[in-house]
Amino acid sequence: MTPPQRRTRLRPTDLLRLGMIGPRTRRTRSALSALGICLGIAAVIAVTGISSSNQAHLLARLDQLGSNLISVSPGKDAEQRPVPLPPTAEKMLARIAPVQQVTATGATEAEVYRNDLVPKEQTGGLSVLAARPNLLDVLHATLRSGRWLDRAAERLPVTVLGDQAAERLGVTAPGERVWLGGQAYVVRGILAPNDLAPELGTAALVGWPQAVAHLGADGSAATVYLRTHPERVPDVQAVAGATANPAAPGMVAVSRPSDLLTARGEAKGALTGLVLSLAGVALLVGGVGIANTMVVGVMERRGEIGLRRALGARGGQIAAQFLLEAVLMGFIGGVGGLLMGALAVYGYAVAQGWPVSVPLYTIVAGPSVSVLVAGVAGIYPALRAAGASPTDALRSA
Repeated sequence: MTPPQRRTRLRPTDLLRLGMIGPRTRRTRSALSALGICLGIAAVIAVTGISSSNQAHLLARLDQLGSNLISVSPGKDAEQRPVPLPPTAEKMLARIAPVQQVTATGATEAEVYRNDLVPKEQTGGLSVLAARPNLLDVLHATLRSGRWLDRAAERLPVTVLGDQAAERLGVTAPGERVWLGGQAYVVRGILAPNDLAPELGTAALVGWPQAVAHLGADGSAATVYLRTHPERVPDVQAVAGATANPAAPGMVAVSRPSDLLTARGEAKGALTGLVLSLAGVALLVGGVGIANTMVVGVMERRGEIGLRRALGARGGQIAAQFLLEAVLMGFIGGVGGLLMGALAVYGYAVAQGWPVSVPLYTIVAGPSVSVLVAGVAGIYPALRAAGASPTDALRSA
């Protein structure tokens, strides 16, 4: 009686060695196949990275223009009289979690004139406001000339004029003097126009301690400016009124979302959709390249397949060998594509002056997706190799 034949089994190390036969013996074809998936992944990384860098640059510009800026100011009661903010409003608003920066301006009782000879009723529509040292940072404002009110100057009789205030007062350069609050103040700087806070254009800004000590300011904020996390602007707006004035939240005026915030959301969504679409096309091209290379490889290696089948190799083992070859080429191509794509993104972003931004998910998913695409692309060639008849394969070799 003939003893039953034992089914051959391959250990993982043996299967790995078999999977390396193709890349070792057919180096040029394997390199070209890996290059195909490498270029596909590099295209994915480059497209997503460049688009993400462009998106980061655009969103930063929109944020700089004020898409995440909220202003809180006194509202009006039933008789249309302004209701001042409580003295604690500024500190309470700073406690809101998504708020990143807070600054404020305060009202004073002073008026500003070119000199002490100008009649008091000719104010020119100008106001005198107390200002925090970080006002320019929060509003992303700039100086046309001179310097801003720092910690050393906020207790001194110096002022920074808005662009329109300087024009109406006839001040052309820092160092000139104006008559403010009944005494001479030295003009320390002149602001450039700012669309986010146009009210500053007609104001003379003085340090907060100076305004409280000499200009009749009560120390409370007239307008509070908040820079929030861009994604949390609506949340902050919803609670800003109750936070600033818990006793009368309806008596607080909170700025509404600007068109910039809407544009920011639309730009982010559109660019994300574009990135995903281009990434899908690049991966599809890489997968087709691997599938084509593997099918041609099966046709060229019929003799090898027939010989192995004649020696007892099962169809599953043949399929596993070719599938492993495809996966290995996908992994090598994925890692190479990741490096090539990252270098392309870095070079292009630096040349354009954009922040370099490569999404983390593409770094992780690049090699993983390349292996997955290569595996899917290698299924049909592997099944075709597994289904080859030993006699037909040897006859056609």
